[in-house]
Amino acid sequence: MHYLDIELNGIDENGNEKTYKLSDLKGENLIVYFYPEDDTPVCTQEAHMFRDAMEKLKNYAKIIGVSANEIKDHLEFKAKHNLNFILLSDKLNKLKNAFKEHNNNLPVQRTTFILDKEGNIIKVWEKVDIDNHIEEIIQYFEK
Repeated sequence: MHYLDIELNGIDENGNEKTYKLSDLKGENLIVYFYPEDDTPVCTQEAHMFRDAMEKLKNYAKIIGVSANEIKDHLEFKAKHNLNFILLSDKLNKLKNAFKEHNNNLPVQRTTFILDKEGNIIKVWEKVDIDNHIEEIIQYFEK
């Protein structure tokens, strides 16, 4: 199955639960970032960085965070940290494994993918260093 057609439960920008397929978001650039776990120090810092850069990033792409956490964990994480982007629950690692296969079987731990408006992966950051990551993304879109 192609990564665009995998259905996952998620939470939208407003905290509403819904089912997502990345193909439903065609027509928009996407920043899909995979992170290990909700509410851990580095993952929380990374989520804050995406949240705080939303005004700038939304001009370029829709942000989607993906982890194996349950929806209830995502709801708590989103509320506690006032997150303003989509969170997807990939409990069975379906999306993660599909991206891994597409990325020459390289590990997808803390990895960010940029998808173009057609859903093609056009940029990958592996083993993300969160300190400069938002600036790297912005620079990528501005070039």
